[in-house]
This record gives sequence, structure tokens and C-alpha cells, in this order.
Amino acid sequence: MQQRRDKDWDLSIGPDTVRLFILKAKAISAGVNEDYEDGAEHEVEFDGDARDNHHHDGLAEEEAEDLTARELRELIGDLNVDEAAELVALAWVGRGDYDASEWQDAVAEARQRGNRRTAKYLLGMPMLGDWLEEGLEVLGA
Repeated sequence: MQQRRDKDWDLSIGPDTVRLFILKAKAISAGVNEDYEDGAEHEVEFDGDARDNHHHDGLAEEEAEDLTARELRELIGDLNVDEAAELVALAWVGRGDYDASEWQDAVAEARQRGNRRTAKYLLGMPMLGDWLEEGLEVLGA
């Protein structure tokens, strides 16, 4: 059995903070996908008084989804440069662009891209929650 070698990484951003981001990212992703089953939209039934009785529960869902996305965007925006670079690097490691032994390279590359539009970049990743979670697992954090 191979012994685990000492970690080659040190996180400025706390793993618990990353886990909060994971929960929010997964909530956003689930909100986008849960309304569709087998690729078909739900049918809308109308009765004779559609004007008086029609309501749209989806608006409340969209507002909740927007709120979660806005919260996550603000949380990411509050990170310092090192934490933001590490969050991007974690997503890259989780996506398979880098492995644990390349952690320092991933952080350096993420730092080079600067802190510009980090939230927009990360929220544009379709599997952000999964990739961050996988990144933590790969690092053993």
C-alpha cells in the first residue's frame, strides 16, 4: 500500500467556504434542469377562465435562482486575489485540466488571468459545483 505523500498545496480559501460555493452552484444548476424531464417541457392546461386563474410558479423559482446566483457572484467577488485564483484552480483540477501534483501551476495560471470577472467566468461553467467538489477531493481537502 502506497503512503500518501505530504500535500503539495496550501489553501488560502477555506474548504468549508468552497463547500458553501459548491452548494450554491449546485442549487443554481438544479434550478435550471429540474423543470425538464426527458427533454420535454411541461404541458399547460387552460380552462375557460384562464385569465382569472392563471398564475406562474416559475417566476418565484426564477427569482430564487437569480438570488442564489447573485449571492454566489457576491461571495466570489468578496474573495481576495489569492482566494479567487485558488477557486479557479480548484475548478480546473476538478475538471481534469490539472492534477494534484500540478496545483502550484494551476494557481499560478489562475493568478495570471487576474481577478477580472472571476464570478462571471466561474458561473459560466456548467458543472461548477461538481468540479469544485472534485477539486477538493483530488487535493484531499
